[in-house]
Amino acid sequence: MWRKREIVNLINENTTMKKLVKNGLVAVLVSPGYGAGWSTWNKEKPEMLFDPEIVQLIEEGASTIKIEGQSAVLYPDCYIGGVDDLIVQWIPQGTQFRINEYDGDESLEIRDDIQWNTA
Repeated sequence: MWRKREIVNLINENTTMKKLVKNGLVAVLVSPGYGAGWSTWNKEKPEMLFDPEIVQLIEEGASTIKIEGQSAVLYPDCYIGGVDDLIVQWIPQGTQFRINEYDGDESLEIRDDIQWNTA
């Protein structure tokens, strides 16, 4: 059971992003299904990656229709096809990561987990 929950604001260039933080972990939205990426297909709206309202709906078990409706309200000019498979992944606050995408299938990759090769 989560005890501590807060929404923090992160200023990123021209965008203010709200993040849901629980016990030092940040909620990240990832769409692992093929077809459409949630954040990777909407680069102009980086705040979609952390949106606390969408995270809350997913955690409450809201229907896809309800999540799509709220997404359309929050992001009227964005493609929201990635909602179907949207999940929440929790990573430690301050962790550097990126979302990889192939044919709409998104995966979260943590910087420290990358094994680099040297030529």
